Amino acid sequence: MKAFSYQRAGSPAEAAAIVGRTQGARFIAGGTNLLDLMKLQIETPTHLVDVNHLGLDRIEATAQGGLRIGALVRNTDLAADGRVRKDYALLSRALVAGASGQLRNKATTAGNLLQRTRCPYFYDTNQPCNKRSPGSGCAAIGGVNRGLGVIGTSTACIATHPSDMAVAMRALDAVVETVRADGTTRTIPVAEFHALPGDTPNVENLLAPGELITAVTLPRPIGGTHIYHKVRDRASYAFALVSVGAILQKDGTGRVAFGGVAPRPWRVEAAEAEMPHGARAVTAAAFAGATPTEQNRFKLVLAERTLAAAIAEARG
Repeated sequence: MKAFSYQRAGSPAEAAAIVGRTQGARFIAGGTNLLDLMKLQIETPTHLVDVNHLGLDRIEATAQGGLRIGALVRNTDLAADGRVRKDYALLSRALVAGASGQLRNKATTAGNLLQRTRCPYFYDTNQPCNKRSPGSGCAAIGGVNRGLGVIGTSTACIATHPSDMAVAMRALDAVVETVRADGTTRTIPVAEFHALPGDTPNVENLLAPGELITAVTLPRPIGGTHIYHKVRDRASYAFALVSVGAILQKDGTGRVAFGGVAPRPWRVEAAEAEMPHGARAVTAAAFAGATPTEQNRFKLVLAERTLAAAIAEARG
């Protein structure tokens, strides 16, 4: 790990200002992803700004009937919150499906959204990776890519986004709140937050330099049956080959977002109109234009079958 300096910020705006004006600076909270990347010298920040003491660790009701989740709320606390379990059960179930209890105790809401890919070529610094080193190439294309993306990818990158929580947030129409380096604030719908790779896979989200996530807001609950199915190579501590986050209503309508298949949580609202016609119709629309490799083509069938299992469970 390379040497770095460290300081604690006194407020979210101060933290954003420091990182915005300091070349090579990064925020640190739980550090469950960043520290691993620093040890491998994939991330080499020169200065870390600790945001753990900024009061961003509360879950509060909003005037609109939803919930405002502080950026530093730990995954364990969020999954266990009674309001989340009652009204946003999809979120609670997705969180519990991710990582280990020890990691969930440290990992934060904002950090979960900002997780970097677990593509093995991204982690292998001996291999070319456009996400890690722009312009170097993509070893995954033509390599071992069974676990990588089938849609939303590009000729520069076929990595997937690893977060379970983000899949639930996408299905729930969450909104990200931020403060920028100049002290101004803005909101970004989760639907727009994660960028597709295109020719710049190193640009993973819409955050500007120094911009700090302060909260994630959930709208008023929509009811229905909330189901999160995660299919993986082993039963625990593994990232999804395919995951399905579904909210299904009694009239046959619903919402669905997929994980493990794309560079961001994959939801196509137009495909949800096919929900009364079954999983095959939904996935045919959701994955129209997919470009799988020979090794991961099975994910298209697996997504259909996983959604079918969720629909059957909701009806059961």
